[in-house]
Amino acid sequence: MTAEETVEEVVRHQLAKALGGTRGMLEAAVPTIVFTLIFLLGHDLKRAVLWSVGSAVILLLIRLVQRSNPQFVINAFVGIGIGAFFAWRAARGGGDANDQALAYFLPGILINAGYAVVMVLSIVLRYPAMGFLVGSVAHHPMAWREDPAMVSLCSKLTWVMAIPLILRASVLGALYLAGRSGVIAPTSAVATLGITKLLLGWPLVVAGLFAMIWLLTRDKTPVTEMTAEVLDA
Repeated sequence: MTAEETVEEVVRHQLAKALGGTRGMLEAAVPTIVFTLIFLLGHDLKRAVLWSVGSAVILLLIRLVQRSNPQFVINAFVGIGIGAFFAWRAARGGGDANDQALAYFLPGILINAGYAVVMVLSIVLRYPAMGFLVGSVAHHPMAWREDPAMVSLCSKLTWVMAIPLILRASVLGALYLAGRSGVIAPTSAVATLGITKLLLGWPLVVAGLFAMIWLLTRDKTPVTEMTAEVLDA
């Protein structure tokens, strides 16, 4: 039997494990923040990528020295690598530094849009994505589906995750297209993308976390005996 007595407490506990806590989220975000700031200061794509990689290396070394899980730092390396690949392709196509920087932002836009579509569909199909996140660190991954209250709560949490993704994909996608089409000067588009990505990054993450905390603390939905047993990791 788990120590948690309500659905909200169970989900809070499982989300903390799956998301890596505040440290895990910081490690995933720092390299992107460093890239954006360095490029905005010098408009040098290579330097921005190198600084971004450097920040991730430092975070990885700290994890290795502490012998703790480097999962979220590795995720950051993957993001840097994908962005750099898109920038490299833009360079091979004859694009200048601004074109390459715009291309660097494109994977993030596509990923946000893709995740948003998946999350909304998961809610519609009554298999909310946040339920799978909870289940990924549970003893029985699909146990949450057995409790209607858990499904309902996970649906609400999935909306909290989906709305920022929809907002980021819409706003950043519009800026990217404006820069590519010439509606906005490429230099201005890159600067605006960088600033907007920051504004739609941590502020929305913090707002989403507060919304989740509110959802996970306002109610005290009892956990069923079966769900309590199968969620006990």
